[in-house]
Amino acid sequence: MNETHASSPRAEPFSAAKAVAAGIDFAELQLGPRGLFWNEYRPDDGACRIWHWRDGVANCLTPTGFSVRSRVYEYGGGAFCLTDDGVVFVNEADQQLYRQSLAGEAPEALTSGPCRYGDLQFANGQVLAVEEQGDQHRVVAIDMADGTRNLLAEGADFYAAPTLSPDTRRLAWIEWSRPDQPWTATRLMVAERQNDGGIGPAVCVAGGERQESVQQPRFDQRGRLYCLTDRGGFWQPWVESSTGLIPLPSAAADHGPAPWQLGGCTWLALSEERYLASWTEGGFGQLGICGANSETFAGDYSRFRSLALNEQFIYCIAASPISASAVIAIDRQTRRVKVLAGGTMPLPAEQISRPQTLRYPSGSGEAHGFFYPAMTSDTKPPLVVFIHGGPTSACYPVLDPRIQYWAQRGFAVADLNYRGSSGYGRAYRQALHLSWGEVDVEDACAVVSHLAERGLIDGDNAFIRGGSAGGYTTLCALAFANVFRAGASLYGVSDPVALARATHKFEGDYLDWLIGDPLQDAERYAARTPLLHAGNIRVPVIFFQGELDAVVVPQQTRDMVEALRNKGILVQAHYYADERHGFRKATNQAHALEQEWLFYRRVMDWQD
Repeated sequence: MNETHASSPRAEPFSAAKAVAAGIDFAELQLGPRGLFWNEYRPDDGACRIWHWRDGVANCLTPTGFSVRSRVYEYGGGAFCLTDDGVVFVNEADQQLYRQSLAGEAPEALTSGPCRYGDLQFANGQVLAVEEQGDQHRVVAIDMADGTRNLLAEGADFYAAPTLSPDTRRLAWIEWSRPDQPWTATRLMVAERQNDGGIGPAVCVAGGERQESVQQPRFDQRGRLYCLTDRGGFWQPWVESSTGLIPLPSAAADHGPAPWQLGGCTWLALSEERYLASWTEGGFGQLGICGANSETFAGDYSRFRSLALNEQFIYCIAASPISASAVIAIDRQTRRVKVLAGGTMPLPAEQISRPQTLRYPSGSGEAHGFFYPAMTSDTKPPLVVFIHGGPTSACYPVLDPRIQYWAQRGFAVADLNYRGSSGYGRAYRQALHLSWGEVDVEDACAVVSHLAERGLIDGDNAFIRGGSAGGYTTLCALAFANVFRAGASLYGVSDPVALARATHKFEGDYLDWLIGDPLQDAERYAARTPLLHAGNIRVPVIFFQGELDAVVVPQQTRDMVEALRNKGILVQAHYYADERHGFRKATNQAHALEQEWLFYRRVMDWQD
């Protein structure tokens, strides 16, 4: 790790280490006859482990030496499923499937070889999975008895969400082909299981001739097929009928996020027109059982994932503006909430900066986000603008210890859902088409003037930071606007053409959609490449990069650092030998957070 040291920080009650330690997260909540299971990430060692909760007690199932994480499409998801006697999971180190009973035996390998697996589903003695072998993707079934592999679907570029009907007669899945992304255009496919156990011809139920993004197919107990599709402008639940898909009554809101990862579950079909779902309104999450006699259960929480339910409880992973991610159980009758894991408050409630909805004019439209006031007496504090990655992703109004770290140190924070973010409908999400590096930068700059004009911040002390795609927006803002005092790029894109040459299949055509064809639109690329315009940057920049990053390769950061240093710009660069795309180890996360703060202090010439 290459470090540039600034002056030592004064003692602070909420340190970078504390902020990182509070970043425990959960995923893939699943409910079965043997209890509740979830995948738990802890930043102290960066591992993911399956936990089992039953009769009021939670136990860790994953033994030392294993970490439950898929790398299909690089972003993974759907890394374990429940079986008749335990679980099957993807081991992070070798990406193979392992079976593990609940009787305490060591995990046993179910597969071996060059393939990776994700989006696991168990049915009828088999594990359905998305299989990745190099650039080839398929839907397969792995027999639990002997590991026999059966091919179910191939020919499309990408697959997701293989799902069997309760009677196992119908198989549904999502597929899409290049150059589409899963949030631009996908297809919902269905095939009948034959008497010999094989799969018949696939039929396209949605997304054939129509440009729509379909995700999260579901069967109810009667075998009726449902899905989320954005053909009505938002990801909303639709159901099959004799005339095709028809919409269920639902809020005009997204009922799912952009499907970067496999295995998402933000809604469940129950019966007929009744379903459990989470959706967003003004960026804040809602939770309810919808249909006749709709019921809402959001309470004080503002984001909900991995939904499950039985007759008595709704289970989910939830977070609120004052509590971190938690596994919770909501009593369906009393609406009382029981926290089963997580949900810590790293600070007293009165010391936590709460998110305020941002909706402000920018360019020819408007942008969204959340404003967090500084937890000091300063009337006009400095501002840090957070730019999320993706860029087709989103930020949420939940407790983020990193944001609180800044708020405790006298910074206000603007966490942006710039145009192109998910959670505000298809039209808003499509706003980045051929406009990346322009509308997102416009939104990042406009929020500074918006807040400064209202006397909420010191507009002369605004900073911008972002990771991955957010790092690209950050560097573009520094190169093409004169708004920010300094910036931080965490494994950020500085040369989109170089990224296109080196990136993986899942994002192989993403840049064509965001900017254009690298050959036909070479001038546009040149105009939006921070590396080519490093001479325009007049303010200090700090960089953080993982040496194992396969998405934004380290050379991109090194080239940008060298270009700025050659221009005499104050630059710091920190490289982490054991990190990939996105930092997972607590020591590295804490180091990066503290070094960024020290860098901004140096820029503002703060004194101890």
